[in-house]
Amino acid sequence: MSLAKYEILLKVAECGSFTRAAQQLNFTQSGISHAVSSLETELGTTLVVRSHGGVSLTADGRALLPYFREMCALQHQLEQKAADLRGLDTGLVRVATFTSVSEKWMPYILKSFQELYPKIEFELLPSNFNSEITEWVAHGQADCGFVSLPVEKHLDSWLLQRDQWKVIVPCNHPLAGRDPFPPEALEQYPVILLDEGDDYEIQEVFDTLNIRPNIQYTVQQDQTILAMVSSGLGISIMEELMLQRCVYPLVSCRLPRPFYRNIGICVKDKNALSLSTQRFIDHVRHWVLVNGELDNQ
Repeated sequence: MSLAKYEILLKVAECGSFTRAAQQLNFTQSGISHAVSSLETELGTTLVVRSHGGVSLTADGRALLPYFREMCALQHQLEQKAADLRGLDTGLVRVATFTSVSEKWMPYILKSFQELYPKIEFELLPSNFNSEITEWVAHGQADCGFVSLPVEKHLDSWLLQRDQWKVIVPCNHPLAGRDPFPPEALEQYPVILLDEGDDYEIQEVFDTLNIRPNIQYTVQQDQTILAMVSSGLGISIMEELMLQRCVYPLVSCRLPRPFYRNIGICVKDKNALSLSTQRFIDHVRHWVLVNGELDNQ
C-alpha cells in the first residue's frame, strides 16, 4: 500500500472535503477521490462518507486514522534519519505554530535559517489551540511546535519568552490610555473574546480578577479581533506579541497586575531529534534571545 494514499486520506479527514484536500496537495479532485477509493478497496472497508455537506470518516475510518498517522510519521522519521546518516543538511521540518508566532517571528526565523541551511524545507501547521499543537507533536504529525507553557509532561520543551496579556480598546474609547486599565470595565463594555478551545488562559485572567466579562462576540482569529476592536465593536484581551507592528489603530492598556503567556517550543523527545529539527530549534532559541524582546515589557 502506498504511503501517499495515507497522506491523502489524512488531508481529506483534516479538510472534510475532496476539493480542499486537492487544492492543498496540488492534486485534481478526481485524483484524490480515486486514491481514497483505491485505499478502501485495498483495506476492504469504507473509510469515508460522501455527502452534500462534505466528507466525513466512517467508524472504521476513525479507528484506522491513528495507524495512518503513525505510518506517515515513521516514514518521515526514516527519511530524516537517512539524511542525517548521509551527513547532509537536508530534510523536512514540520512546525506547528499559532498566529502571533507565525506572523511576528516565523518570517524572520525562516529567512535567517534558510541563509544557513538552504536545503532544509519546512511545512507549517497552523493552529490557535495549544491542545491541538501538543497532540500533533505527541503523535508525530509535527516535529516541533510553538506552544504556551507548561505542556503535557511527556513532551520536552524550552521556554522562549514571556508574553504579557494586554487590554486593547479603540483609540477613541473613554478608557484609552488608562494605566492600569480598570478590570471592572470588562464587565461594562462589550468584550470580543478569542476562542481558546480547552486552553483557558484568558479565562484564567478573568477568574483571577474575579470578573464576569460582557462577552458579545467569540472569534477564532487574532487578526479578526484586532480589526473588530479598531472598528469600535468592543474591547478585548490580546497577547503583546500580536500587537507588535500592528496595522490597526487601537490602544493597549496594562491590567492592574501582569498576566503572562509563556511562549515555548516543544518536541516529543529531545534525545531523538533529527539533525535538521535540532538545528532549527537551536536557531529559534538563539533568534528569540537576540531579536525577540517584546516592546514595552
